[in-house]
Amino acid sequence: MAELWAGIDAGKTHHHCVLIDQEGARLLSRRLANTEEEILTLIADVLDLAAGREVHWATDLNQGGAALLISALLAHTQTVFYIPGRVVHHAARTYSGEGKTDAKDAAIIADQARMRHGLQQVRAMDETIVELRLLTARRTDLVHDRTRSFNRLRATLLEYFPALEAAFDFSQRKGAVILLTKYQTAERIRRAGRARIEAWLRKQGCSRPDKIAEAAVAAAEQQSTTVVGHTAAAALVARIAGDVLSQIEQITEVETEIKTRLQGHAHFEILTSVPGFGPQLAAEFIAAIGGSMDRFASADHLAGIAGVAPVPRDSGKVSGNLRRPKRYDRRLLRVCFLAAQSAARYCPESRTYYERKRAEGKNHKQAVLALARRRINVIWALLRDGTTFHHRKPEAVPLAA
Repeated sequence: MAELWAGIDAGKTHHHCVLIDQEGARLLSRRLANTEEEILTLIADVLDLAAGREVHWATDLNQGGAALLISALLAHTQTVFYIPGRVVHHAARTYSGEGKTDAKDAAIIADQARMRHGLQQVRAMDETIVELRLLTARRTDLVHDRTRSFNRLRATLLEYFPALEAAFDFSQRKGAVILLTKYQTAERIRRAGRARIEAWLRKQGCSRPDKIAEAAVAAAEQQSTTVVGHTAAAALVARIAGDVLSQIEQITEVETEIKTRLQGHAHFEILTSVPGFGPQLAAEFIAAIGGSMDRFASADHLAGIAGVAPVPRDSGKVSGNLRRPKRYDRRLLRVCFLAAQSAARYCPESRTYYERKRAEGKNHKQAVLALARRRINVIWALLRDGTTFHHRKPEAVPLAA
């Protein structure tokens, strides 16, 4: 039976759909708003034109602005494929004309879906996986915001009170950040004194308030000069410190939600048993793979999607060259890299493999990527067999006679 292909150039407020037949002839070209009413109307019109023929839908987005569209298509039992925007961009060079329009992009997407094989099919995701993806993305944003706030806090404090800026690693000492919500200047710290500051910090529930108060008073005694603009700077420091504490609290709340949703997932116990994986990285890994390993045919396939498997770059007589792939899931690569880097520090087996790669002349990044590739095989086997990771026991050494 003849088939049709519908390409959709997805956007935030509007989409453009182009429907073509087996010869590439356009049967429909329509711009539609990203609303349920217009999406359902498009689906009905396309199915009417198909007249019983199978329709393959393809889009250059698989989440975000295309989420409602994909949900409606899957609810109508339609087959949906994902073509990355990078593929569409490079394919556009092979079509006539230099102009770029939504209609042209939609036609290219439809034509590429008609000619290409092995495209990634979009499947309905479990609600837990969607929630994990949203929560892990939110946590990442909050962590980035917290890092920017820490940098701004230190930069502002350095403007008028460099001794206090040097006294603490604020990213590691929450009590020092709490201190700045009330005491931001050398004069105020000296006037309050060590005992009063320590008592106030203890009341706020800070860890080791005596050490924080001692370091703050020591920093205040090093500076008696008043810097111009210190009043405004101190007010900013207090405000930024409050923002940091709020961000820390929000991160804690999101991490608790993530851990709660992970508890019942089949892969949670397996992944957290692997060295380097905690609840957060396990959640990001599960969200990145869509909750199951069904879309990955082998460990090599998973490694390729994660970007840890090198690809050949041969030409003519030159062979044996390898390079990092250009198309991979950056979220999955980040998870695998961070987990491998942590395992190289704390897991004896991973540390041995990492040091062997360094001895071969690889730099730190290359050695960690090599370790991540090796660990993919382990993770794949564990998830396939449904077993947890167990450290290899050292072989017994026979006693001398």
